[in-house]
Amino acid sequence: MTLAHFLDGLRCATCLTLNVLWLDPVRALVECSECGQTALILTDLDEGRTA
Repeated sequence: MTLAHFLDGLRCATCLTLNVLWLDPVRALVECSECGQTALILTDLDEGRTA
């Protein structure tokens, strides 16, 4: 079981539906619950601490 976070206020670029995106940081992807489109994400391991 993975923890997913709802991304409020964002729109899917494929189906243009608002408030249907979920971030899954364990699998490093964002998924649309409406059309099923997925996108891989890159994580910032040092959380922006270095310039």
